[in-house]
Amino acid sequence: MLNWDDPLAKFNTAPAAMPPQTNTANAPHAGDGLVSHDQLMATAGAAPSVNPEPATINLDQAEGTLNADINTGLEDIEMGAARIQVDDKKIINCRADLNQLVPFKYDWAWQKYLDGCANHWMPQEINMTADIALWKDPNGLTEDERAIVMRNLGFFSTADSLVANNLVLAVYRHITNPECRQYLLRQAFEEAVHTHAYQYCVESLGMDEGEVFNMYREVPVVARKAEWALPFTKYLSDPNFHTGTPENDQKLLRELIAFYVIFEGIFFYVGFTQILSMGRRNKMTGVAEQFQYILRDESMHMNFGIDVINQIKIENPHLWTAEFKQEAIQMIRDAVELESQYARDTVPRGVLGLNAPMFEEYLQFIANRRCSQIGLPEQYPGVGNPFPWMSEVLDLKKEKNFFETRVTEYQTGGALSWD
Repeated sequence: MLNWDDPLAKFNTAPAAMPPQTNTANAPHAGDGLVSHDQLMATAGAAPSVNPEPATINLDQAEGTLNADINTGLEDIEMGAARIQVDDKKIINCRADLNQLVPFKYDWAWQKYLDGCANHWMPQEINMTADIALWKDPNGLTEDERAIVMRNLGFFSTADSLVANNLVLAVYRHITNPECRQYLLRQAFEEAVHTHAYQYCVESLGMDEGEVFNMYREVPVVARKAEWALPFTKYLSDPNFHTGTPENDQKLLRELIAFYVIFEGIFFYVGFTQILSMGRRNKMTGVAEQFQYILRDESMHMNFGIDVINQIKIENPHLWTAEFKQEAIQMIRDAVELESQYARDTVPRGVLGLNAPMFEEYLQFIANRRCSQIGLPEQYPGVGNPFPWMSEVLDLKKEKNFFETRVTEYQTGGALSWD
């Protein structure tokens, strides 16, 4: 990563002691899963190494090394003098100039960017006064209700950061279409707003920030979902990874399914339902309103990802093999089980008229929808939606991909109506 304050600082010719070096033989690797506190401490405790001789390098060498460190995804793009034609554009493995936004090839991507901008909101716009009073009242909420709020803020506070990092460090570089990249930039900002919203809720309620923000490391049922997602971004975030072969293109497609269809399209729905159910009962209404805005954003993120997946399938049909489809189905089924376990952990005795079997059916209902959206057979025949009131927030039947119709209309944040 570059130091923008002094990009040539690492080429300083003055002698200086180097920072402590890590024992890489025992160091955890990004994407290998979660790291325990003991592992981190053992790694950090390695003895420092000092470079006794000053490093010398001339400016030409410095510039060459610096340029080699920058990986923007533009390295293989053809920067010819000709104007871009619509047929030159592709979602992946396109060599046309990414700096030329128009003419659009994928109007649905640009429309989602415009809709996202129209749905702009900020966490501070939402009044948290009633939530603060209720949270501080020892008789305001039951212990089970408090556990729901804590557990969901713990999961979501880092889940959206994980999604944002994956977008910026992995997905953006491999999507070779400028209008899609424009939406990805908007999505990355929205993920930052979501993380801000969870932090705002935690701070407003006076929760222990260390406890909440470390649940994805310390609470097993939360950790398992984060740990499930991490390996899927491992290859794509490697600066030496490039698409262009069937194997690597399938890795990208697999990762898009993992994050858009599963992480944002399945893993988020138990928590959203629980918090929105509290809001329907006039409890924690500020937190519920934050989640309502977030849910609308996440629905658009998911539908954009589904459109990208389907477009990659159209342009690269050789990737959508029977073996790959079976792998995608198994990923979805595993995700339903993980999220069902999360539901059993957060509502072990039932609360707010909700119980774990209802959530399991709801997840199967959603999984059927996700399968059909990317051209896979439904896996749970006959299941229904036990929470039809969720359609008042965001009708799942309106989550259309670009083969069908547009998603729910969006407005600016201050004008959104929840009626």
